[in-house]
Amino acid sequence: MGFKLAAFADEADGRLSEQIKSMTENGIDYLEIRGVDGENISDISLEKAKEIRRQLDNAELAVWSLGSPYGKIGICDDFTAHLDKFKHGLELADILGAKHIRMFSFYVPSDNAERYKDEVFSRLEKLIDAAKGSGITLCHENEKGIYGDIASRCAEIHNEFPRLRAVFDPANFIQCGQDTLEAWKLLSPYVEYMHIKDAMADGSVVPAGKGIGNLPYLLQQYKGSVLTLEPHLSVFDGFDKLEASEKTKMGYCYPSSRAAFNAAVTALKELI
Repeated sequence: MGFKLAAFADEADGRLSEQIKSMTENGIDYLEIRGVDGENISDISLEKAKEIRRQLDNAELAVWSLGSPYGKIGICDDFTAHLDKFKHGLELADILGAKHIRMFSFYVPSDNAERYKDEVFSRLEKLIDAAKGSGITLCHENEKGIYGDIASRCAEIHNEFPRLRAVFDPANFIQCGQDTLEAWKLLSPYVEYMHIKDAMADGSVVPAGKGIGNLPYLLQQYKGSVLTLEPHLSVFDGFDKLEASEKTKMGYCYPSSRAAFNAAVTALKELI
């Protein structure tokens, strides 16, 4: 299993310098960049992106993907400003050398998601069109509360937009009551890469292989090369801003964010 490891290193520390240290110590070469020095990646300036790229190059590290919040707004929220922000993100990705941007399919009322399908698809089409010619692969992540939270609606999205690839997140499916094996059967043809995050039946996030996400089986079936660690094992800087719905439960306790991050890395390596 010759996997390449990436990570949301902001879960180890909010500061880029400490993220670089934690990745180097754990033998991780790729960053799924999300929070840097107190800013979300979507909010940084082009000059800041150039400085981040310089520091990562010096450390011989690379950005695999922008762990962006694009598509993580309400379906009735202003989309014009969001689209402009996305276009800025394409510039950031180019500067950082990232070939992927993870994105979402908009928060919709949980009891009437299908009513908003046309608007969701219209917005996704505009994002995909904006990325044409950029060399960036857009990757939709399943996430609780958005239109593409369960496997069947994710499949609808990928059938409609074949150029939009999938980020497969087992824990997010568990938190939506979605069996991960059923999800894999539907979505494996579209999977660009995986987020390594496991959970128990009650939604509590646990280290890889400790939950009901069927990660050993998924890793055996996965035909890609990159696995991104998204531990969610302890509260880290900016975590409270990531989710608009019910807060993620955490099943394990650690003395620090760095300790939780290290534990997540160790669990994945043992599983591999």
